[in-house]
Amino acid sequence: MPTVRHDRATTTSPASASSNKTSVAAPALPATLKARYELVKQRIAAAAKRTRRTPESIVTVAVTKYAAIEQVRELLELGHADFGENMVQNLVQRAAQIDEFLQRHRQLGTRQSGTLPKQVRWHMIGHLQRNKVRKLIGLARLIHSVDSLRLAEEIQAAAARHDEPTEVLIQVNVANEKSKFGIAPAATRHLIDQMDTMINIKVRGLMCMAPLADDPEASRQTFVRGRELFEEIRKSGAAGDKFDILSMGMSSDFEVAIDCGANMIRVGAAIFGERAPGSEADGGDDREEPAE
Repeated sequence: MPTVRHDRATTTSPASASSNKTSVAAPALPATLKARYELVKQRIAAAAKRTRRTPESIVTVAVTKYAAIEQVRELLELGHADFGENMVQNLVQRAAQIDEFLQRHRQLGTRQSGTLPKQVRWHMIGHLQRNKVRKLIGLARLIHSVDSLRLAEEIQAAAARHDEPTEVLIQVNVANEKSKFGIAPAATRHLIDQMDTMINIKVRGLMCMAPLADDPEASRQTFVRGRELFEEIRKSGAAGDKFDILSMGMSSDFEVAIDCGANMIRVGAAIFGERAPGSEADGGDDREEPAE
């Protein structure tokens, strides 16, 4: 999969989201990781085509929460570069393991080293507690789950020790689910305004999740509202010209999310399959982790 720069990601219009309404049943999972990965890419390409976009404009974050480390290495050898974890301790551990793996292959000049990505981008996609922030800064390319001023202030303080600002998404509880983290849609713009003077944080966009449902189409209303909020903030200029990432959609509903304008999706089970023996993470699927 070609490397996709976040600042080149594009979205489709809300009008297109309605006109491209397509009920897509998830196909049965193939037996091998390579086949599952290829199928996910095909499904992304088809969804992107419906919204007049290219597959390369959609960033796929492979959620490694239930993946064995051997599966993560295999996906790396297929050229994938973006990986996500729900818990800080698992992200720190995985990042160290993968860094060692990449260094070893490059030093030895193995055949696989030619297909390995030049850089691995780790995404923190789960709920983030303030006392875990310092462990994360410098490792995570993008934090998807900022939902309060106090958390933003903690990231601002921790990121002051680094040369580059930490890039984040604002997690919005669009569906107003009591069991989910995330700021209320009406308070999102105010939080972004409060973060405007934080020079060590860069708000890149929004992340939202739809309620769990058997029918992917049940997610559409949530995703349309997420896209509308994203557009409102982007057009206001409140977050600057780098506000361009809309992270929506997981294994069960990513095609609907792309229809509605997502340019970043989080996919776990559709790539890695059911929970693998030897998995180090625990919790749910590639949905949100409860507080650590």
